[in-house]
Amino acid sequence: MSSSQNPHPAISRRSEGLKGQVRVPGDKSISHRALLFAGLASGESRITGLLEGEDVLRTGAAMRAMGAKIRQDGVTWTVQGVGNGCLLEPREDLDFGNAGTGSRLTMGLVGTYDMKTRFVGDASLSKRPMARVLDPLREMGAQVLEAQQGERLPITLQGPRHGTAITYRVPMPSAQVKSAVLLAGLNVAGITTVIEPVMTRDHTEKMLAGFGAAIEVETDGNGVRHIRLQGQGRLVGQTIDVPGDPSSAAFPLVAALITEGSDVVIENVLLNPTRTGLILTLQEMGGDIEFLNIRSQGGEKVADLRVRSSSLKGVEVPADRAPSMIDEYPVLAIAASLAEGETRMPGIGELRVKESDRLSAVAEGLRANGVECTEGEDYLVVKGYPGGKGLGDGTVATHLDHRIAMSFLVLGLATEKPVTVDDDGMIATSFPEFHSLMKSIGARIQGKEEEQV
Repeated sequence: MSSSQNPHPAISRRSEGLKGQVRVPGDKSISHRALLFAGLASGESRITGLLEGEDVLRTGAAMRAMGAKIRQDGVTWTVQGVGNGCLLEPREDLDFGNAGTGSRLTMGLVGTYDMKTRFVGDASLSKRPMARVLDPLREMGAQVLEAQQGERLPITLQGPRHGTAITYRVPMPSAQVKSAVLLAGLNVAGITTVIEPVMTRDHTEKMLAGFGAAIEVETDGNGVRHIRLQGQGRLVGQTIDVPGDPSSAAFPLVAALITEGSDVVIENVLLNPTRTGLILTLQEMGGDIEFLNIRSQGGEKVADLRVRSSSLKGVEVPADRAPSMIDEYPVLAIAASLAEGETRMPGIGELRVKESDRLSAVAEGLRANGVECTEGEDYLVVKGYPGGKGLGDGTVATHLDHRIAMSFLVLGLATEKPVTVDDDGMIATSFPEFHSLMKSIGARIQGKEEEQV
């Protein structure tokens, strides 16, 4: 990744009330899946609202390498799919850069094809464990011909001549593992079943059904989900309008809550119940968040959010809420650092295997800027400093993690002294418009080279 070779520091400063109406990029999870399923379907799909970040474009490049025809016409992406079961063996490595979702889902997709596929990524992605996806793929007949220590990239898969449908109970809450198994099941005869004790984001199930897959979801008396997919069915091209990403909306949302005098409307935000844990938590902390123009879009609930500055109070976040907001804990920690009292976040060990060890990175960044916090193996406790007095003046090590960079640039909008991040170049992987959007509502964020002496 370019940011690893040419760091691009950035700084944020205390800002006046943020004002305006903004629209965040399309949802990252849905964008990845839209390109995967459209590339696998028969016929043409048309996608609008696609997140055009580096991670998603890597998924599109992988599908092109396996036979899908993908082109962009203005705001519309048109995909001519190959048909289920008809992917072509890629001639070169599939390079996913920093895209954890894209790489893991694509491993599932190709894992039951009788072909050899090699996956590579940047330094950050190459540190992330892939065993959780490879284990069920082995059960379905895939061979791992190459993997680095700890089952990390580069990884080469060889699929079976005839894959095996399995019943797989996911050992940890993970939408990526669930989705990888279901994608692998598309190319095998019989019924692939995923048992999910804790519900995670359900975009894969919804989109598979929308593309015509024979899939059913049943929840038993203990709340355990049983997802059954009939393999080797026909997927048909669709028209998809991708709603706004709640993980991206989290940054202007928290910024408006902690910056005094703010009143911001964030348009077209996805409100899938598996993705709204942060909004619920911020409301419990006293955040003034109003839902406007609630509507349905492509089978998903969306709304515009009106957010006004608020006096937040610390809370304990239920551990079972983590799957619905795992990517949002870094920016929640920022809100917690400006709240009254302590905010306790248990059950977040999954943060240690994201783009970076996010739990450690958040704790280090908070301490560097004067925020007292306690980091455990799977928890974080943050002491709040209402008004941000005495906070800031530190430099945050982002570890090539876009969410760490964006979260701490939000922190600096409400602290007494500026906050610097050592690199913001990787923000383009998920939210290329971050700087322009935040500046449009009055945020004082700039690259270090832009500073006025």
